[in-house]
Parts: sequence; C-alpha cells; structure tokens
Amino acid sequence: MSESATPGVRSMTVASAFSGMKSVAPVVFRAGCPDCRGRFELGASALRLVIGASRRTTFYSFTCPACETAVRKPAGERVVELLTGGGVSTLRLHSTA
Repeated sequence: MSESATPGVRSMTVASAFSGMKSVAPVVFRAGCPDCRGRFELGASALRLVIGASRRTTFYSFTCPACETAVRKPAGERVVELLTGGGVSTLRLHSTA
C-alpha cells in the first residue's frame, strides 16, 4: 500500500496497523458431546471442518476430551464462517464428476 486512491486518506502498512498489538488471545469454541453430555471449550487445533457440496457433506468434528468419542456435527453457513475465521483446519471436498 503505497499511495491512496482517495485524496486526503493516508495509506497504512501492515506493520503500522498492528504495531500496538502485544498478543492475540487464542480462539476457543464451545462444544458438547452427545454421548457423555460433557460441555467444554476446544481450541482451533482440536477441531476439523469439512466443506462438501451440500449441507449433508459439510460438518465439523472433534474428539470428546471427556469420553474420547469421535463427534461429528453439521455445520451451516454461520458455523463454517466462525470456524474458518477462528483458524480451524478445513478440508474442502471436490466432486470427481
């Protein structure tokens, strides 16, 4: 970003935009296990997001920290937006046809 296209507006570098930040708090997501009914918070690294061609093939998954059950839950548009924005690893499924 060198020169602004809008007169009177100064450009800003990435370094200057983030210069006042000390650290970023890690993102945590609330989740629940349908088997043991446990409720807990998980970091982005504990979740996986799979985006398919339909609602049936778009879901997120994690392993319950209490009972170690593999949990898979549907992910609508808002959940996909929150998980991807929070740094969750994402796998996009592609059609072979």
